[in-house]
Amino acid sequence: MQIINGTLSSETSIHANDNRGLNYGDAVFETLRVQQGKILFWEDHYFRLMSAMRIMRMEIPMEFTPEALSEQIQELVEAHELSSKTAVVKLLVYRKTGGLYLPKQLEVDYTISLRAIDSPFYTLEESAYEVELYKDHYLSPSLLSTLKTNNKALQVLGSIYADENDYQNCLVVNTDKQIVEALNGNLFLVKGDRIKTPPISSGCLNGIMRKQILKLLLELPDYLIEEGPVSPFELQKADEMFITNVVQGIRPVTKYRKKQYTNTVAKDLIGKLNARVRLS
Repeated sequence: MQIINGTLSSETSIHANDNRGLNYGDAVFETLRVQQGKILFWEDHYFRLMSAMRIMRMEIPMEFTPEALSEQIQELVEAHELSSKTAVVKLLVYRKTGGLYLPKQLEVDYTISLRAIDSPFYTLEESAYEVELYKDHYLSPSLLSTLKTNNKALQVLGSIYADENDYQNCLVVNTDKQIVEALNGNLFLVKGDRIKTPPISSGCLNGIMRKQILKLLLELPDYLIEEGPVSPFELQKADEMFITNVVQGIRPVTKYRKKQYTNTVAKDLIGKLNARVRLS
């Protein structure tokens, strides 16, 4: 079951001929974590979606209020009997059919789907996790790169490269030869008491978990935060490297080339992140 344009439906597929998201990459989406019936960081997700739709020149329906969309998400969660469990929800918005590259209208259709996951809270995976730079294609440091659209060719090809070469992930490089992010999340580097993350201006995704981690760090006087360009040379000098996204939370990197990393800061942050989720 999924929500299609506000209505709970047993349909599990969409018509390719009518979907501009499939045909032209004319879609934006949000991936949300719903934990025991509570949508985590819903306000941040909602406003990021509204911002992306405006940038993509999509018409925002009057019924796209935070209350209405959250009620539909809850309805879908309850229909799947996951109110006491954890689910990952995808809210996909795509422009209505018509035209080729130039759409005949700016109105949108949307679907909400979900899948269950096992973990009732964020956990820290400590298994081996090796990364490498992905340099077959470079990211443009532009506003469009920061949006959560369904144009993910670079990430798809990077994932295939990682799989073929026995890496668990790859780091994306922009056209200025700066490290931007991982294939599936934002990047943080730790050196001593300094924690650095690439700025949004580098082209990295404007991640919700990135925002939450930065908020947490601002409350911790033991750490100094820096948002700045990251060069490949800094990866070798860092004590610790971790990746963040809403689904996994924090994922420590254990190895980049000959460099081995610790996960002390990640362990500290994952506990504080879970505490924030429980109290929110």
